[in-house]
Amino acid sequence: MPHAASSALALRRLAAREEQRRRDEREAAAREARRPVCADCGRKFTDDRWAAVDRRDWGQSRESHPHLCEDRQSRAVAAQQQAEAAERERQEQESLHQEQEAEQAAQNAGGWFSRFRT
Repeated sequence: MPHAASSALALRRLAAREEQRRRDEREAAAREARRPVCADCGRKFTDDRWAAVDRRDWGQSRESHPHLCEDRQSRAVAAQQQAEAAERERQEQESLHQEQEAEQAAQNAGGWFSRFRT
């Protein structure tokens, strides 16, 4: 009879391992069902990207563009930086143009006054 007991024990262990395997598969499937996808391209987030946007600690800074995958986020950040640089350039050009107009107006006004002084 000892052989039958060890055989029953082996069967229980096998059944327990099989149940654990099925449980692990269900948990993995449930995790994949919760995995976010990129709002732009529809690609599923990597584990690293998911962890980066799923910060629950209030002290941590928020990730930029949390709805985008890594690739699309880097593109969006680059486009945003380029747009900011273009806006700074436009403002500098506008300021320079206004200064030139002011200098020209001052020169024109000075010309009229100098005619009356002589």
